[in-house]
Amino acid sequence: MSIDARLAELGITLPEAAAPVAAYVPVVIAGDMAFVSGQISFVDGQLVKGKLGADVSVEQGILAAQGCGLMILAQLKAALGSLDRVERVVKLGAFVNSTDNFTDQPKVANGASELMVAVFGEAGKHARAAVSANSLPLGVAVEVDAVVALRAAR
Repeated sequence: MSIDARLAELGITLPEAAAPVAAYVPVVIAGDMAFVSGQISFVDGQLVKGKLGADVSVEQGILAAQGCGLMILAQLKAALGSLDRVERVVKLGAFVNSTDNFTDQPKVANGASELMVAVFGEAGKHARAAVSANSLPLGVAVEVDAVVALRAAR
């Protein structure tokens, strides 16, 4: 099954790949690897702003991380032409804007991690870091970056 068919089966429509907000590119392809710059938390076209442990709930954080994951997929599709080139999601890095006493960063990051497994199956299982950040760009709640192994272009 193609990844586009899998997305349709899951009822997922990818957002439009967002333009960078600073001096970087969204995806760098080096050999058989793709490095996706940090994608910030958009849900339904709106930035999810705030701080976990203060004004953003764990459930909202999970949805924000899922939004980051959707944007990672959108950036990969824009760069590669097809998500079928993804051989494996190697690593995700999740940054959670949180208070000093908030300790559920791994639960929040699961929003992106579980999306990758839902879309890519076994190839979506990855290594991961989930860390607290005192603040994130534009005041967003979550940012996630990715390293992805690629199949050769056909």
